[in-house]
Amino acid sequence: MPATYRSLDPDQIIATVDLLARRIEERFPEASLVHVAKELTRVAQGTTARINELSRPNLGLRAGVGFLLFGFIALLWTALRTLGLTWSIRAGTELIQTLDAVLEASFFIGGSILFLVTLESRLKRRRALAELHELRALAHIVDMHQLTKDPEQLLEAGPRTESSPARTMTNFELSRYLDYSTEMLAMLGKIAALYSEHMSDPVVLSAVDEVEELTTGLSGKIWGKIALIDQIAGRRAELAAAARPETSRIGRGTSGARRRARRVSRG
Repeated sequence: MPATYRSLDPDQIIATVDLLARRIEERFPEASLVHVAKELTRVAQGTTARINELSRPNLGLRAGVGFLLFGFIALLWTALRTLGLTWSIRAGTELIQTLDAVLEASFFIGGSILFLVTLESRLKRRRALAELHELRALAHIVDMHQLTKDPEQLLEAGPRTESSPARTMTNFELSRYLDYSTEMLAMLGKIAALYSEHMSDPVVLSAVDEVEELTTGLSGKIWGKIALIDQIAGRRAELAAAARPETSRIGRGTSGARRRARRVSRG
């Protein structure tokens, strides 16, 4: 069956997250980011099952709601027949009282029916919001793991204190660590987007947008650090290139002076 490119494939997302977790573990086997990546894999796998469950109609709940509605209408009809109400109106005051009673009854009955009819969607909304809250919390955890990864350590290492974090990463390792963090945030946004593809609830769609905005903002902050690392590497390369010609000129001058000295001694 040909692949479709108009919707997100949950299986492909799970495969990408699992591959990302293995890449992080192979590069940084002792880093705490490995455990976060594995947790992200479990969340992605669970999200697929939960979305499939939320997409299916809850037949048991719908049958119960239908039974309650039928019983409520039957009870209301029986009560009206038992009371033997008359619809004849003799004066204007009776018309006003009758209309007021009908409006109150309609409001109560309509509210009850609306509560029962929307019960399934509200339960699904509550579950989806709880899952999106978990994704939001996981994004903040990823951000916490990269807070101490400061590119300025590559420029100048100042004096350490007892509470200073360990800074042992090289230029390449630090760049890869930060890049993995941005990939994890991007995958969190894609997992959240799965809810928007299978649910049309406006509250859920708004929560999905918030998660995507959060992950995009955190990724932008990390990309600023990666750009700073590239600038540091570029500055080091420029300094190294500028130092090489000066060294070669000094070497040529020294060897020339030695040759002249040998000629004088021979003469």
